[in-house]
Amino acid sequence: METTSRVDAQPSAMEGEQQAPIAGETLEGFLMAPFPWYGLDEAFTGPRRLLSVGTAADGCVEHGSIAHGDEPTVRGDAQEEKERFTVVVTVAANPVRRSPDGTGLLEATSVSSAAWLAGVGLLSVTWPAQMDHTLRDDWLEQQTETAWALADDLAGSAWSTLSLPVDGVPTPFHYRESEFGWVLAGSTPEGVHVGAYGRGMSAYGVGFSMIKDITTYA
Repeated sequence: METTSRVDAQPSAMEGEQQAPIAGETLEGFLMAPFPWYGLDEAFTGPRRLLSVGTAADGCVEHGSIAHGDEPTVRGDAQEEKERFTVVVTVAANPVRRSPDGTGLLEATSVSSAAWLAGVGLLSVTWPAQMDHTLRDDWLEQQTETAWALADDLAGSAWSTLSLPVDGVPTPFHYRESEFGWVLAGSTPEGVHVGAYGRGMSAYGVGFSMIKDITTYA
């Protein structure tokens, strides 16, 4: 994949990135982004909240996640079946660029970046039934590798095409389902890539829109 690299123990970040704290500094991180944020459109009337942002090695905010609906419980039990949530990931459309110290290059981002972040985001809130802590570590590593490979092959048979509204305009997305939920990824005319993952809410019924005032989510 030209866009991202896997980071063990921090699967929601791309190579060279750091995660902003989820508490007081979260809103500040979102406000620092030089690109627009996306969430579910006004058809969704449930709760919304900020999750976290990721920054590249040059310190610029490169992506972030916004949750909609229930807060998922990371357990593979009956409660999981009752959860209804969607998380929307916005990724800046960045070209290849030099690192701050001038010694290397920062990788470009693409739709695959959004697919990767959405895929590992779903894994982070998944705990297969009847699996203990020690086995889950091995499972998570294996599934993260699989998510990486899938995001690198959006033209592959694991993905289908789904048309969803973005700011009211039908937009093609790459879409896949698993026993743990669904993942999708696409691009917007506003120069960002959008990924999403969820459970309990049908991906066929979601739409996305640019957020006018991110402070209302804090």
